[in-house]
Amino acid sequence: MKLWKVLGLAGLAGVAATGAIIAREQRQRTQLPPEEIRARLHARLERAGPAAR
Repeated sequence: MKLWKVLGLAGLAGVAATGAIIAREQRQRTQLPPEEIRARLHARLERAGPAAR
């Protein structure tokens, strides 16, 4: 029974850590101005080459 408690707590900690990482990335994304996002997308399209178009 104790093993299941440890596994449950480890799983809960993993879910919490994943949520924190996702929240941090989302905050960074929302702080970018639209011009910066557009410039990044254009640069990514240029790196992909003509096959992506």
